[in-house]
Amino acid sequence: MELHMTVLPTPSRTPENVSISARKVNFQLEQALATDWADNDPVLTAIFNAMSISFPSGEKNFIDSVRAYEGRISDEKLLKDIKGFYKQEGMHSREHRKYNKILCEQRGYNLQKLESIYLRRIEKAKKDPRITNQMLLASTVAVEHFTASFGETFLEGRILKQIDGPIGDLWRWHALEELEHKSVAFDVYNQIGGSYNLRKTIMRISMVRLLKDFLTVAFMMLYHDKQLWKWRTFKSLTKLLFIKDGFLRLHATAYKDFFREDFHPWDSDNRALLEYWQEKLEPVMAAA
Repeated sequence: MELHMTVLPTPSRTPENVSISARKVNFQLEQALATDWADNDPVLTAIFNAMSISFPSGEKNFIDSVRAYEGRISDEKLLKDIKGFYKQEGMHSREHRKYNKILCEQRGYNLQKLESIYLRRIEKAKKDPRITNQMLLASTVAVEHFTASFGETFLEGRILKQIDGPIGDLWRWHALEELEHKSVAFDVYNQIGGSYNLRKTIMRISMVRLLKDFLTVAFMMLYHDKQLWKWRTFKSLTKLLFIKDGFLRLHATAYKDFFREDFHPWDSDNRALLEYWQEKLEPVMAAA
């Protein structure tokens, strides 16, 4: 049974000039998803596609973990941010369900089998009586920090050399909104008196499991495409994970920052990056 905790009146830390609101989007992805669209690299494409497979179930899980504490929040701005968070994550889930359906139809993947890698972990956690709502929220805080760090490096152009057309717009739109709402779950966690030690522990566990699941799904795709055992795949995977501009090293600083007791997601103030991409993406985004 979860212990009752004193509500701490910690206000939202999202800057006043950052609006968390959903946009109406509709991306035509059929042409791109039939190809190795990410730098013409099967491995990089599979990693991105594996992330997309995780989003519908993951976004719902994030919403559920925040909603469990919504009634304990007193700050009006944070409550408004929470509503925006729900709407943005709901739209992400909708667009990635479309993405995943098209992807699997185009390339012959078994969508249910791929989704099960993520779903079984979520369902197992929710059924485990030892896992509290605070642990589930801490997991959301951890993964939201990863997606914000990923969103920042992606919008800075440090992950893909070139990505054009609707699929580029989709990933930039998603990255943009991850940055806009990057502190909502964190602020809720602080508001309900979330444990610093638990936050650290759950981050370590979450990142290991997330990387394992991403790679498992990516390898399933590469195996289906008859790319898994090629030397090119091994080289690309090594480069993607371990070189200076690879996934792990790109996010190492953000990962380490999370373990500071005084850490907050908006310590990294990327409002200028947000403003740039809000303007660039305006033709494909409309307020919902």
